[in-house]
Amino acid sequence: MRDIKLVEVRSELAAGTRGASLGIDALKVASLDKKSDFFTKFDPISVKDSNNYLWKGNAFPNAKYIDGVYEVLSSVHDAIKALRLKKKFPIVLAGDHSTAAGTIMGIKAADPDKRLGVIWIDAHADIHSPYTSPTGNMHGMPLGMCLQEDNLECQVKSPSEEEKKYWEKIKAIGGDFPKIKAGDIIYIAVRDTESPEEHLIKKHGIKNFRTAEVRQKGIEKIAAEALAILKDCDQIYISFDVDSLDSSISVGTGTPVPDGLTVEEALHLNETLIKDKRVCCWEIVEVNPTLDSENVMAETAFDILESTTQSLVSNF
Repeated sequence: MRDIKLVEVRSELAAGTRGASLGIDALKVASLDKKSDFFTKFDPISVKDSNNYLWKGNAFPNAKYIDGVYEVLSSVHDAIKALRLKKKFPIVLAGDHSTAAGTIMGIKAADPDKRLGVIWIDAHADIHSPYTSPTGNMHGMPLGMCLQEDNLECQVKSPSEEEKKYWEKIKAIGGDFPKIKAGDIIYIAVRDTESPEEHLIKKHGIKNFRTAEVRQKGIEKIAAEALAILKDCDQIYISFDVDSLDSSISVGTGTPVPDGLTVEEALHLNETLIKDKRVCCWEIVEVNPTLDSENVMAETAFDILESTTQSLVSNF
């Protein structure tokens, strides 16, 4: 039996649009509308956010609000490390996707000798740095943080000395070393990338199961192939960004992209992957109810959250 702990991270500092901090409460509203008792089964912890930095204005164009992001990632790292040391299984409900770096750092800090694989279900590769990001939005940088990858070969920006200082501090959370290997990242449904990210994906041979391949092979085979690529990993972390869904579905998120997964595909995929006994943490991010008048995105996301959790519980 997995000892599940819900972790709520209401940070939206690193997103390009405001409102992702409200995603967790939108999930709870969705559960009420569906008359689900999901949130009565778990005693959640809430990680302190630093959204107050939004009121101060952004002084860092190449890594927006990086001072606040550093604080949040440190707090997420501490919370996840503590839970993993107690052998808890964190199910993370988060706002913007930058906080995934803190999750990865915390998992690694709790078990530094264990090789960690990452399954990243997302429309975006999120492997930028302040040297390469076209927007400076740090929800596009969590995997770059964990790999300690500046990607200077593709540098297009010149961060300030203070931006560099904070970036180095972020990369060193939980220890000054790469928390994962690039070859231990699996992308599923990634389809909106910039050339610096494409350079790294090609350089490191990172596997991306595009939507067409998912359809062609089917969920069971995709899951089996993804897990086989990670055969040498001792632990696996799954991060599910709702923008992995097709833009016709993922209206209530900041960066919807066409040609994504259907709800049924996402349900089946997460239910299947989480059955692997090496999976130690699962996360859902980027629900933004301010972009969705009917709260449909949160209702869809809640269905995926509930079914994935049930798959985890029933398999152990």
